[in-house]
Amino acid sequence: MKPKVQPKLIIHGGAGSSLKSKGGVEVIRRTLHQIVEEVYTLLVSGASANEAVVRGCQLLEDEPRFNAGTGSVLQSDGQIRMSASLMDGTSQSLSGVINVTRVKNPINLAKFLQTSSDRVLSDYGAAELARELQIPSYNALTELRLQEWLLERQDNFQRSMAGVVAEEELVASETARRGTIGVVALDTNGRLSVGTSTGGKGFERVGRVSDSAMPAGNYASKYAAVSCTGIGEDIIDECLAARIVVRVTDGMTLEKAMERSFEEAEGRQRDFGAIALDGNGKIAWGKTSQTLLAAYHDGESIGDTLEATKEVQTFCF
Repeated sequence: MKPKVQPKLIIHGGAGSSLKSKGGVEVIRRTLHQIVEEVYTLLVSGASANEAVVRGCQLLEDEPRFNAGTGSVLQSDGQIRMSASLMDGTSQSLSGVINVTRVKNPINLAKFLQTSSDRVLSDYGAAELARELQIPSYNALTELRLQEWLLERQDNFQRSMAGVVAEEELVASETARRGTIGVVALDTNGRLSVGTSTGGKGFERVGRVSDSAMPAGNYASKYAAVSCTGIGEDIIDECLAARIVVRVTDGMTLEKAMERSFEEAEGRQRDFGAIALDGNGKIAWGKTSQTLLAAYHDGESIGDTLEATKEVQTFCF
C-alpha cells in the first residue's frame, strides 16, 4: 500500500502595493490564516486536492476584501463579470468559466466542467450552465466596489483600476489591476490541484478576458501546480503558470523554475505574483509586485508572505 503523503497548502488573495497600516495587515493575515486552517483540516482528513482547492476558492470568493466572487470589481459598463478555473494535476485537465455573471461562486461552475466534454465556457454559455444547474442568482456587488466605480466614472475612468483589497485606507491607484484569489493543494495521496478566480482588473473594456481561466494563470501537472495573480496581460505575455509547471515537469526543481521565470519577468518589467507546490511537497511563491497576499500550511504550522516587502523575490521551502 502506498504510504500517505504529508498534505501541503498555499493560498493567495491577490498582489499589489504595500498595505497602508499594520491594522490592515493583521486583518488580512487573520482572514487568510482562518481559510488555510479550515482547508488544511480537510486535507488532513483525507479530502482530495480538488475538493480542498474548490473549498478554499469558495471561502476566498466569499470574502469581500478580495476581488473574486463577492466583492468583485465592476467593469467599465458597471457590470460584474467573473472568471475562474480549476486544474487537476493528475488528469492534467483544466476547466473554467470566463466573464460569468450573477453567481456566488464561479469556482463551482469550473468544478462541474471538470467532467464535461466542453470544459471552458464564456459569458452566455456559462450563464446557461448556471441556469441548467439551478444555481440561484446572486448579486456580488458591495457598497465599496460601487463607490469605487462611481468615483472613477466621475473622472471618465481616467484614474486607476480598482484595489485588490477592500480596505478604505488603501488608495485604488496603488493596487491597480491585481485582484485574484488562488489555491494550490497537495493531498495525502500525492495529488496536486490548483484553482484561480477573479473579478477582473476593474473598469476594463467589456469582453476583456483575464488570465485566470487560462493556462497562463492557472496550471498543474502531477509534478507542480501554480496559481498567478497580478496584471493579467503581463501573466498572459509570460504564460507564467504553464512556464513554471513545464520547467518542473521537464526536470528543473521548483525553486529554480520560479527563480528563472521571475528573473526573466523582471527584465520585461512584469507586475505579478505566483504561488506553487510541487509533487514532493515543496512550497514556493514569487512576486515582482511589492506585496503578495498569500498564506500557507507547511505541514507543521501556518505562515504567510505579508511581511515580505522586497520586490522581485522568490521563496521555496
